[in-house]
Amino acid sequence: MSRGYIVPPRRPEGIRWLRSDGKPNFSDRVYRSERDAKILARRPVYTITKTATILGAAEEITRYNVRALPVIVPNKEVLEGIITATDLVNYLGGGELYNIVVNRHNGNIYSALLREHVASIMNPNPVYVTVNDTLAKIIETMVTKNVGVVPVVFEDMSLWGIITEHDLVEHLAEKNIGRKVEEVMTKNVITVDSKASIKEAAETMIKYGIRRLPIIEEGKIWGMVTAKDIVRFFGSHDVFRYIETDRIEEALKAPVKLVGLSGYVTIAPDADVGEAATLMKEKGVSSLLVVKDDELVGIITERDVLFAVATKKE
Repeated sequence: MSRGYIVPPRRPEGIRWLRSDGKPNFSDRVYRSERDAKILARRPVYTITKTATILGAAEEITRYNVRALPVIVPNKEVLEGIITATDLVNYLGGGELYNIVVNRHNGNIYSALLREHVASIMNPNPVYVTVNDTLAKIIETMVTKNVGVVPVVFEDMSLWGIITEHDLVEHLAEKNIGRKVEEVMTKNVITVDSKASIKEAAETMIKYGIRRLPIIEEGKIWGMVTAKDIVRFFGSHDVFRYIETDRIEEALKAPVKLVGLSGYVTIAPDADVGEAATLMKEKGVSSLLVVKDDELVGIITERDVLFAVATKKE
């Protein structure tokens, strides 16, 4: 049985940064930058082939602590797809791709991980940029396509590197941006209860098109769980320590606190966006919880920081 790639619904995070003509309202600073994709791209880029197993993809994402793997033609380094941590969460209980596990593998965790291949869940039409694309073009692509990672290719589609929101935030961020966190944060924060299962957390991520969830325990913030945390549970093989049968549902019933992290980083809503960028860099996180008077009032991500900097009024 073959299937096409189904794009999960996502919140229009970048929509508020677009002009009426659908283009980002960039600051002059972005246009003044002479750096192109070839210079900005991160190398080496960790890749995978479409014949690799699902477990193999989870292992690679875990080993290299990345959120996406470009899928290449073996021995040619030609881009033919991309697989993300979100795709794996979708497959591992979060969304429609989980039907493959249920219908093709009868819920058997070993079969689902070792007999299914990347080709089944990868995006065969990845968003990418070319080595000659400017910084403005790169950000425009991320904003309009609502993606946080783009492979960088030559004209023949051979892979050169990869660019993430994190890379651009580091390139553009200053200590003082002149915009407050509360201006760009997401106010309606989607959370998960500490008693929820891994499957419930995965389903919430896919339903709302998000990669991270604050974990709430008795009305207070306990920690965070991300798509990579769920993938790491499988990719590190920890999952096999918590099952007695071959049923994947048994693993997915484990509490979300098992894979989430109790540590989290906060920032005040009236702090400068530049301070948020600096804090993200120092703490090695991709988001900050916005707290006022011990109450969670929002969340700011690298994407929010990037767009705030890129559309900053000069």
